[in-house]
Amino acid sequence: MGDLDRAFALGLMDAIPCPACSADCVARLDRVQGQRQQALAARERYRQREARLARRRLEREQRKAALVGAVDAQHPVAAGAAETARPFEAPRVVSPALPPAAAAALARAQAKAAARTQGTTSPGSAAPKPPAQGEHER
Repeated sequence: MGDLDRAFALGLMDAIPCPACSADCVARLDRVQGQRQQALAARERYRQREARLARRRLEREQRKAALVGAVDAQHPVAAGAAETARPFEAPRVVSPALPPAAAAALARAQAKAAARTQGTTSPGSAAPKPPAQGEHER
């Protein structure tokens, strides 16, 4: 009574109520067995979750390593220079390509910036008005 570890060691989960058991004894046995089954199921779910998280973590690390390897393969001189110049830093991981909408917005912004540096404006945009004499730019 009260020593569940010993009860489990003696086969509590395999025990079946005997005909001489009282209703209270049968109810306690069912309750304890049910609680133990729930605890075992919870432990199994926890172990499966931990295994799943470890697998995902490993896959993520492999993808990162593949990206770094691909960048190093494309730019071996730059990668070697970066490693010799800063050996204490972790290698940079290049993120995947931008989504199409973001890439288009970036291209428009770059074209607009290039047009400004050349002194021309892109079609559809108004030229910036030069400040009047005596006005200060903000």
